[in-house]
Amino acid sequence: MIPTLAGRVQTRLFVLATVGTVLTALLTLLLPMSVKDAYLVLLAVAVAGVGWELLYHLLMQFRWDKDWPTLFGLVTAVPEGLLMWVLLDAGLVPGIRGPVSWWAFVLMFTVVWLGQWLFVNGPMRVLFVKWRLRGGRLL
Repeated sequence: MIPTLAGRVQTRLFVLATVGTVLTALLTLLLPMSVKDAYLVLLAVAVAGVGWELLYHLLMQFRWDKDWPTLFGLVTAVPEGLLMWVLLDAGLVPGIRGPVSWWAFVLMFTVVWLGQWLFVNGPMRVLFVKWRLRGGRLL
């Protein structure tokens, strides 16, 4: 079944809250970023991600099958990451203390994005069998 808008938003928030939280916790041990700042970046990605889902849903209406190929789902990391970096660099993410190192952001965003993408395209399909049948909705 094709994911619905509600399903895409629920899946994104669930995976960021689970896989994203764990990966962020592990990365904060290595990165020159405070734990608070790392989780604020993760929260900002989640909030901005809901907006992205609205845009992606609009764009999908122009595709005949109303869905993205899996590779498009991976490539969407580029514009999302660039937007988040612009917001961070401009100081538009509330609560972040001082500038965030660009390489720390790139490493964190890439690892979390790949982790969630791999989870959704692998274990999630096994652990939540009915998730696919309900248009990606978890609730």
